Amino acid sequence: MTHRFPDSPASAWRLCVAPMIDVTDRHCRYFHRLLAPKARLYTEMITTGALMHGNVARHLDFDPAEEPVALQLGGSEPEALAASARLGQQWGYNEINLNCGCPSERVQKGAFGACLMAEPALVADCVKAMQDAVGIPVTVKHRLGLDYDDSYGFVRDFVGKIYDTGCRVFIVHARNAVLKGLSPKDNREIPPLRYDVALRLKDDFPGAVIVLNGGISETAQAAQLAGQFDGVMLGRAAWHTPGILSDISLVMEPGLPLPEPARVVHAMTRYAATEIAKGVPLRMIARAMLGWMSGRKGARQWRRTLSDSKLLNQNDAGLLEKAWAELMLRGEGSDPAGV
Repeated sequence: MTHRFPDSPASAWRLCVAPMIDVTDRHCRYFHRLLAPKARLYTEMITTGALMHGNVARHLDFDPAEEPVALQLGGSEPEALAASARLGQQWGYNEINLNCGCPSERVQKGAFGACLMAEPALVADCVKAMQDAVGIPVTVKHRLGLDYDDSYGFVRDFVGKIYDTGCRVFIVHARNAVLKGLSPKDNREIPPLRYDVALRLKDDFPGAVIVLNGGISETAQAAQLAGQFDGVMLGRAAWHTPGILSDISLVMEPGLPLPEPARVVHAMTRYAATEIAKGVPLRMIARAMLGWMSGRKGARQWRRTLSDSKLLNQNDAGLLEKAWAELMLRGEGSDPAGV
């Protein structure tokens, strides 16, 4: 049965962690889930080609503890996207998200990502094909515009075309994508943020779930924006200062039971031991935790220990406990609040 509308309430998207290439792998998501029990987590963008011709299990395997987790796909061929979406549903993902926002040259050469915003009819065909293939929400992540076209009509018409398919969840990165002359990093920083334009989409499409992405790096800011939109999506802030996910979770839902930081360390140690036994290098797991103690006494030593090549090469999950013990000895004395 095809579900044109999300079978989850809008609150399911209240706090999201963005899909980030080479960042939000399954180990990072497992860690983020401990910090934010109700956040919606997204995979790295996975291309249809990787699923059609590559190792499907390597790309799609995840721990059930990560749920709710969404699979973000990159592609522009309706049949390939439908087949990939079907795989995602079979693997247990809670949502299929189409990338219409990535501006990298590699993605442009594949004729997908942000350049798809210039072809709303094709995107609509892709979304409809995926909707017909699965019974979970199919959503779209996009930018406000392309290059230096700041007209609101461009994004309004794009969203309207996709909305007509029955898609009801739009994750809006509130910047334009400049396809020529700016790197992906520059595209996250140079095109101006236009939250006011994204907010107009809320007014014009009251039946849609509009999630805001881009430039959200402070707890108070996230809480304020979550009051204006249906949800917020954090990108680099979740990577550089992951403790913010716990802070925002508590502001959004005071009293939400969160594990004490020591219990997070213990959980990650157990998880790392299991993954190391499967052949996963410890460094792949520890890297998501490097910025967790930012702003706290001993944070530099924490980062130094968890990025030490000699220590990491020993592949001993106990290194996480060692780093935590050192942090406590350096003056924390007890679990730091708000981690």
